[in-house]
Amino acid sequence: MVFNIFVKECRTVSSDQTAARAPRARRRKRGEGQWALGHREPLNKNEQSKKDDNPLNVRDRIENIYAHGGFDSIDPADLRGRFRWWGLYTQRRPGIAGGKTAILDDEDLDDRYFMMRVRMDGGRLSLAQLRVLADISTEFARDTADVTDRQNVQYHWIRVEDVPEIWRRMEEVGLDSQEACGDCPRVVLGSPVAGVAEDEVVDPSGQIDEIYRRFVGDTSLSNLPRKFKSAISWLPDTPYETNDISLLGAHHPEHGPGFDLWVGGGLSTNPMFAQRLGVWVAPDDIAEVWVNVVRIFRDWGYRRLRTRARLKFLVKDWGAEKFRAVLESEQYLGRKLPDLDKPDTPEQVLDHIGVHKQADGNFYIGMAPVVGRVSGSLLHRLADVAEKYGSDRIRTTPMQKLLLLDVKPEDVDSAVQDLEAAGLSPNPSLWRRSTMACTGIEFCKLAIVDTKDRGRDLVSELEKRIPELDVPISVHVNGCPNACARTQTADIGLKGQLINVDGEQVEGFQVHLGGGLASEASLGRKARGLKVASADLDDYVEKITRRYLSQRERNESFAAWVHRAEEADLT
Repeated sequence: MVFNIFVKECRTVSSDQTAARAPRARRRKRGEGQWALGHREPLNKNEQSKKDDNPLNVRDRIENIYAHGGFDSIDPADLRGRFRWWGLYTQRRPGIAGGKTAILDDEDLDDRYFMMRVRMDGGRLSLAQLRVLADISTEFARDTADVTDRQNVQYHWIRVEDVPEIWRRMEEVGLDSQEACGDCPRVVLGSPVAGVAEDEVVDPSGQIDEIYRRFVGDTSLSNLPRKFKSAISWLPDTPYETNDISLLGAHHPEHGPGFDLWVGGGLSTNPMFAQRLGVWVAPDDIAEVWVNVVRIFRDWGYRRLRTRARLKFLVKDWGAEKFRAVLESEQYLGRKLPDLDKPDTPEQVLDHIGVHKQADGNFYIGMAPVVGRVSGSLLHRLADVAEKYGSDRIRTTPMQKLLLLDVKPEDVDSAVQDLEAAGLSPNPSLWRRSTMACTGIEFCKLAIVDTKDRGRDLVSELEKRIPELDVPISVHVNGCPNACARTQTADIGLKGQLINVDGEQVEGFQVHLGGGLASEASLGRKARGLKVASADLDDYVEKITRRYLSQRERNESFAAWVHRAEEADLT
């Protein structure tokens, strides 16, 4: 009933509004392309492409046409559109400066090689899967293999001719790249210590598997207005406030352990935190609640402008109360969910670095690759360590980190030594531990500046300059405004852009300060006019860190200091 009333309200137009001579201010608003209101005609080229052919169908053409005919045989509509539904983007052609990013056409930016994302829901890998990923990297991707903050492994330099063989190898061990990108339900983030953490009450891994099994590849869900990002974890170890849907562990006073439901988070150029719907979700109901949130997005999401097509804009316009009413209506879930008062806010988002005891008495070891950059060779070394100590479970995290599970107590010290020798530190500096970077201009067609190398060099320099740092200060380096590295939720968020120095355009960053999640949830602060040239970044981060260390009060975090500091102290 609530849903039907809402539809009627949306369709109602007064006689004054429909009058031919009505004042401009009172005329009906331009439609947003919402399917639920009957707006099925595509309003932009992306929507037209999805209507012309379900993007999942492109796999057949890749295997039977493009892999044989090579790059030049690829239809442009597939190349820059539907390929994404199988985890493939063309990468940036080498040598194109950041100033050309928004000027050149796609065909001028395109290289003849691809980035490929591997779908890894919950960031879970077996030893056999890790070996296959390492082999693919060394044989087909020039030894590239980054760990992303979506718990993916991401390759570069992939040729279309090799894609069918890569898929064959991945699928032999239960991996794939289906819907790793595109306007569809992308990888579901999950706790990297699900099922082993001592303080976990409910392990939702089975529900994540159910979502993957039932809904990934479902053609009724493969044409969403934009991408759809999910996170499901009992522990606060995912960025739950920045996803389209998140389910975070919570106790109900009557029903017991379950999950708190959040919807409508997302960053990029219009950052918004997700909103709580104030409902409790039983573990067995996770998949049904999840899919009905997706269906609401499919039916009601805005499709006219790509810049307003994320779920966060619908949630902002509706509000949590109306979104909940539609979710519980007969057209979707069809029943009321129990009310849930706001649980205590987690103190911090966990990264699991270091050595930690598991519930079964064994240990897991969290490691910090520098800004998520690894390689097939490094993954092979990790696999060797895992095999040596009898572990068949490796995990990736939403913080670009790696975990080795199931290490026996008597093997911990030697395993830590072997991981250090392999270049994967379980005891990293706080700078290495807390710095992330997106792909950047090296491969990304949207990027303006370098990120991976710049982030690595920044970590190295800060380790030398401020080795005494005694609290984590997160630094997130992003190559453009799209915030793939979650710029706005870092202590120091760096958004790549070109800036003028002595009349010359150079790589630089707009600086966001004091962002955070959990107890310090904030989208950060931008000091007026604060931009830093890439060449001056080491000096700037050192300067502001030393100001914090000298001015902080007892137990005061960097973010708390930023939000009380004078603007002059931030520049």
